[in-house]
Amino acid sequence: MRNKTGAQYAATKYSEHVVREDTTLLEFIMQAMDGISRNRAKDILAGHGVTVDRRNTTRFDEPLHAGQVVRISKHKRNNQLLNQYVKIVYEDKDLIVIEKAPGILSMPATAKQFSAKQVLDEYFTKRHFKCTAHTVHRLDRDTSGLMMYAKDLEIAKILEDNWQQIVYDRRYVAVVSGEMEREGGTIESWLKDNKAYITYSSPTDPGGGKYAITHYHTLRTTPRQSLVELKLETGRKNQIRVHMKDIGHPVLGDNKYGDGRDPIGRLCLHAYRLHFYHPRTGEPMLFETPFPKDFMKLFNNPQTLNDNEEN
Repeated sequence: MRNKTGAQYAATKYSEHVVREDTTLLEFIMQAMDGISRNRAKDILAGHGVTVDRRNTTRFDEPLHAGQVVRISKHKRNNQLLNQYVKIVYEDKDLIVIEKAPGILSMPATAKQFSAKQVLDEYFTKRHFKCTAHTVHRLDRDTSGLMMYAKDLEIAKILEDNWQQIVYDRRYVAVVSGEMEREGGTIESWLKDNKAYITYSSPTDPGGGKYAITHYHTLRTTPRQSLVELKLETGRKNQIRVHMKDIGHPVLGDNKYGDGRDPIGRLCLHAYRLHFYHPRTGEPMLFETPFPKDFMKLFNNPQTLNDNEEN
């Protein structure tokens, strides 16, 4: 999907700077932008207008090293959406990338049902944009993290027809029950819904099932819970939740496939990375969000939190 057009497109939207010596991102932006104020530099970062080596970041104290490439947006972001469930990460004329909070559907299952798509459609209407949000992939209601929507049918079709070639790195982080026995591995099975809409897993095709592959890597572990990175090779309904249950480590807070443990009052699953080639220009688009603070608190002082959970 790479092409020269993508590079030319990026050149018109960003100023590109090579780091000459070790520093922090905020200080570098202030110098690169002719001595702008610290607050202005923070505004640019908060508006997701900065990438480091093509990775979007909002961390003002991120360390920089010689040779890294920093891109700074030439245009002020128009992220005029204030909503507790939907945060705009990136937007152009073709697509929009958001960070979805837990507790909201990606798209409505019935008419007028509250969803991220509805929030975006209302946002477009208020800005007098003649477009709607077209769903090209989904996150479960209780899963948080990065999502992309197309803004017209042409882009939606390109994404749907070429999803595996366009989206090349999509990862999640989860807190799962128990201490992981292995540093990493791959889970493979056939998934199929029963009449009660519960997804079950089988080592062989039960007939009408969908083959699913999940790769996992253990990041941190305690006797009570583990922090796991997950990369999907396929994108099936409830895939991560069912596969983690398969290996005896269900996602915490999962009231459907879990073991009853809910230490922070939410499903502990977050889509933290979304890397893809822009469907029109071919430009690599790299987005990441920090791991949720509530997840990390379970590992900062796990003994205290576990004691609280049991009381």
